[in-house]
Amino acid sequence: MLTRLETIVVEKPWGRTDIPPAFGDFGDRRIGEIWFSNPAGDDAPIMVKFLFTSERLSIQVHPDDAAARAAGYPRGKEECWLILSADPGAELGVGLNVETTREALHDAALDGSIVDMIDWRPSKIDDFVYNRAGTIHAIGPGLTVVEVQQNVDCTYRLYDYGRPRELHLEEGLKVSHPGPVHDPRDTEVDPHANRMLVSGPHFHLAQLAAPIDLALLEQSTGELTFVPLSAGCRVAGESVALGEAVLLTDPSTIDIGEGGRALLAWPA
Repeated sequence: MLTRLETIVVEKPWGRTDIPPAFGDFGDRRIGEIWFSNPAGDDAPIMVKFLFTSERLSIQVHPDDAAARAAGYPRGKEECWLILSADPGAELGVGLNVETTREALHDAALDGSIVDMIDWRPSKIDDFVYNRAGTIHAIGPGLTVVEVQQNVDCTYRLYDYGRPRELHLEEGLKVSHPGPVHDPRDTEVDPHANRMLVSGPHFHLAQLAAPIDLALLEQSTGELTFVPLSAGCRVAGESVALGEAVLLTDPSTIDIGEGGRALLAWPA
């Protein structure tokens, strides 16, 4: 038994017109996000997105569970990124390159110099980055990223390159870690390997590849979100293509053909 999630395609000014054909034909539309709508809506604990960037996204930060709930949200937001394609010179901004103060960050956000305080890391295919709550971050241009996150619409923008969108300096700086951030889960992923990428505290995430490691599947419980990253993926005998996502409860129904790969996520 599987439930196919509704696919939501979102145009963004920083999106791309060269989306891989496997995702669909979008003409000249500038697609920034493809994400999947869980029937449980806001009660769903996990969300999965594909991001396609041609410009730097806003510099932003997310609150943890406690701060988010104090602000009226159901949960905070931690997230992780797996790089699926990267143009030469592509970068992710993760944390700052120096320790500083929230007062200095406030001034830097207003005059734009916060851009030079970000730890811009060269990014390549199969890099994996875990983005803890409180980490000031940004995604650079030239990237295709699959993002797995806690499901909440709560983003505090600190700087947006002059785009006409609201900033959230007071809320964002209150929850920000004003210094460098390095997470032990950051790694390079072998696309042909079965590997647990995240083991809580908010969700679990595994990469599956052929032949599937059954011991890894046995760790998965509850409602599972299956996201193909290649052709050759099936659930309960049905093909599931790149650009789709499904819910299931029986991981033994997952099959991945030779050379294929997928992500499997479930709540902690």
